[in-house]
Amino acid sequence: MLEKPFHLDPEVRRTLAARRPVVALESTLLAHGLPYPRNVEVAHQVEAAVRAAGSVPATIAVLGGQVYVGLADDALEWVCRAGVAKLSARDLPIALAMSRDGATTVAATAVIAAQAGIPVFATGGIGGVHRQAGPDDAVSWDQSADLAVLARTPIAVVCSGVKSILDVAATLERLETLSVTVLGYGTSRFPGFYLTDSGHPVDWWVDTPEQAAAVLEARDTLGLGPGAVIFANPLPPAEQLDPTVHDRVLAEGLAALAAEGVRGKAVTPYLLDYFHRHTSGASLEVNVRVITRNAHLAGLIAASRAHRSGAT
Repeated sequence: MLEKPFHLDPEVRRTLAARRPVVALESTLLAHGLPYPRNVEVAHQVEAAVRAAGSVPATIAVLGGQVYVGLADDALEWVCRAGVAKLSARDLPIALAMSRDGATTVAATAVIAAQAGIPVFATGGIGGVHRQAGPDDAVSWDQSADLAVLARTPIAVVCSGVKSILDVAATLERLETLSVTVLGYGTSRFPGFYLTDSGHPVDWWVDTPEQAAAVLEARDTLGLGPGAVIFANPLPPAEQLDPTVHDRVLAEGLAALAAEGVRGKAVTPYLLDYFHRHTSGASLEVNVRVITRNAHLAGLIAASRAHRSGAT
């Protein structure tokens, strides 16, 4: 088991020791992606979805310079309302050294989960290549740290693709270059977070948690080394954001972004907030459906993986 500065929730510690299924959950989605107090409600809803699938949830955050793997109710409340820092993997040593509080991004959560021995992680959408990021563009080379971290971290990630505010095609190309395995779940199309279909295909897909677990087992057997496996889980078409509304708000949000000079890690929170305000809250409800469905699927995959290993 991990020593300080890691604090494993007692239930998480017992479950891992028994080699039973645990699912890691990020906290940035709560602290920076949803408004208070709705985020507290969603946090409990997401953890309940993991439990309903037969696994134990472990929401991850940094409190007082200590990494917490699994949060008690009071700690979860604090992360959701206190305006804590947004921590990517590169920020973790600074937060620990300076005894700061912070919510962990996909990159930071993946690193911590892997070190804690948690093989499955659920989120809404991973980061990717930002629009207008490229060698011919003077504005930005902006790519999420998620991509490089997932390339070197042995973890299964259940998500709904990449956020549709990003350059999906460029992100898929980058994931391929980094040799990150990408599969659809029940679909041959790569989802676009708010949208069921991003407009791009995937080469491989699985249709059941058992098939997903078999892929993870085969990867371990091959000894391919570090690297994530992404299971891209789309919303049903009836639950997605209206595509016409999505395209209009995205175009307006990108124009506002450029006008205000928003850059770097502030881009995603800005655009998510813009969507929330300009869709009358519809995007927020889609966001909640996304993470809840992904948490449940991650719980099923983790339980199937544990069953295949003889732990359950």
